[in-house]
Amino acid sequence: MNQQAFIPVEKLKKNFQEFIPGLREKDAMDEANRCLYCYDAPCIKACPTGINIPSFIKKIASGNMKGSARAIMEANPVGASCARVCPTSELCEGACVLNHASSPIMIGQLQRYATDWAMKNDVALFHKGESNGKTVAIIGGGPAGLSAARELARLGYKVTIYESKAQTGGLNTYGIVSFRLPQQIALWEVEQVEKLGVTILTGMTVGKNIQVEEIINGYDYVVLAVGLGNVPDLGIEGEELDGVYDAIQLVEDTKTKSLETISLGKRVVVIGAGNTAIDAATCSHRLGAEQVTIMYRRTEDEMTAYDFEYEFAKQEGIEFRWLVTPVRIIGDERGKVTALACVRMKLGEPDASGRPRPVRIEGSEFTVEVDSVIKAIGQNKLLPLVQSFGVEHVRGVIKVNGNNQTSNPKIFAAGDCIFGLGNAEAMVVDAAEQGKKAAYGIHKAYMSTRTEVLA
Repeated sequence: MNQQAFIPVEKLKKNFQEFIPGLREKDAMDEANRCLYCYDAPCIKACPTGINIPSFIKKIASGNMKGSARAIMEANPVGASCARVCPTSELCEGACVLNHASSPIMIGQLQRYATDWAMKNDVALFHKGESNGKTVAIIGGGPAGLSAARELARLGYKVTIYESKAQTGGLNTYGIVSFRLPQQIALWEVEQVEKLGVTILTGMTVGKNIQVEEIINGYDYVVLAVGLGNVPDLGIEGEELDGVYDAIQLVEDTKTKSLETISLGKRVVVIGAGNTAIDAATCSHRLGAEQVTIMYRRTEDEMTAYDFEYEFAKQEGIEFRWLVTPVRIIGDERGKVTALACVRMKLGEPDASGRPRPVRIEGSEFTVEVDSVIKAIGQNKLLPLVQSFGVEHVRGVIKVNGNNQTSNPKIFAAGDCIFGLGNAEAMVVDAAEQGKKAAYGIHKAYMSTRTEVLA
């Protein structure tokens, strides 16, 4: 019998509760008062959305909680989520001047403290702008789409978001594990946008529920904020077997299904070493797997997961096996996964990414017994969707100018669908900033047409 059956449902639910507690009032005040409120603060420059960090911290210290939350959300429409998932040690906290004297200000925790206060007290932080008569369709309701919608609504545009899933929020709602980012945080951010008069239509898939021509012809401007798709295939024998999972889908299942219905067995192997792989591994452990191993074809030095994610995984008891890649998934007569055939690797010359190319070592094949295999080797671009809008792209990555405008002057783009051509990083905070850029790009285009008319 599968060990999963012995785990009480209540224990599973507890496993998925947020594991880092928020600051208590006294601790938050003490921490806020440590800040030097630097002039030309390096922490602001290190934040992709440019949050005025000394300002929001000083407002906490003075008891102006609404002002603090507003300062955060003004710059970052998904600032409550980012307080939990941003790699602060590499961004704002990494730039804090106190790193050279003691320890950096706990900026992420203070940001969470302020935004948690706003959620708890149900305060209105922003109001919609006076209508300018222009309409915008936003395709995708993730961090980039929400950010663009929020800014456009404040500038007076009538905005409609088309979201294919049942709820809005994208990655923040579905793709980040609950014990790091509870779903209600992302949904609160959605609510803040909706309160500005933004229309959100869920369950709307372009090409199925609404056609591209309807969108382009029915709105003055369009923002493509469609994110990415599922994990690509490994390209090996046995991927069709029962017990092979897509890491993105697994995380989503833990946020949308009854946890007791997700049975991975005792032994789980995750293929890949990015942040999603860490999420899949820690999910598996919390769902009751006794042995969870992350396999990666390169080494620890080349893994793409954030350092704090890596440390968390090790604390959770996740095992890492470097320089290993799967070559075949083995199943039994029922079509259920039983083992994984792998080969050992060595590092060769750098590839196009600049990282050493992994090379198979001949004759090194070995087999490990497993109950589940989870694929976490990146995500597919939504190429057919991008192509349907007729904008220029490079293998599904949409090309934009400095205003996030595509080759079609009325279509702008933001988020994961533009990452990969030097447009920032694939982080939630970057998606938020790109959404703002798309909104300002639209407003700049609109204002230029007004100027021409007046001239």
